[in-house]
Amino acid sequence: MIDVECALEYLQHGCSLPVIHCDVEPSNVLLDEDMVANLSDFGIAKLLGEDEGYLYTKTLATLGYIVPEYGLDGLVSTNSDVYSYGCINTRRNPNKFEGDHSLKQWVSYSLLDAVMDVADANLVIQTDSRLQMDLDVVALDCCAESPARRTNMKDVLGMLQKINIQLLAC
Repeated sequence: MIDVECALEYLQHGCSLPVIHCDVEPSNVLLDEDMVANLSDFGIAKLLGEDEGYLYTKTLATLGYIVPEYGLDGLVSTNSDVYSYGCINTRRNPNKFEGDHSLKQWVSYSLLDAVMDVADANLVIQTDSRLQMDLDVVALDCCAESPARRTNMKDVLGMLQKINIQLLAC
């Protein structure tokens, strides 16, 4: 997941104009022969102008990974990809919840009792529960309902790199 995060951080902060992928989902993450994750399918990506913090669009993305403000108002920003990134860190399909229940609510409720049920077991090795809780909190910070409350990709990358160092020390 750090590979995907590095790609998103570069698109949002390393390019002359920020690029919003608009369709961050598991099927758009490809693994190469060295098991390095690569972000793909930029077919609906958007460029933000120099003074733009967001833009409006009618382009559709993958249901379940669309941020609330995008689905309701057509508003996209760099925070849109942050939200989608948080959704792909779980092993649940965001479309498999009934009624008003959402992936974010499921993760929030699970943090106290069943942390290992939230994170995709294929992404983490056996760790102490504190490291696993840190990973889940990163995903939750990315999935905040309000775009202004979402962690930006530079901070997410810093948190994931810190967690990775702790995992390597285990």
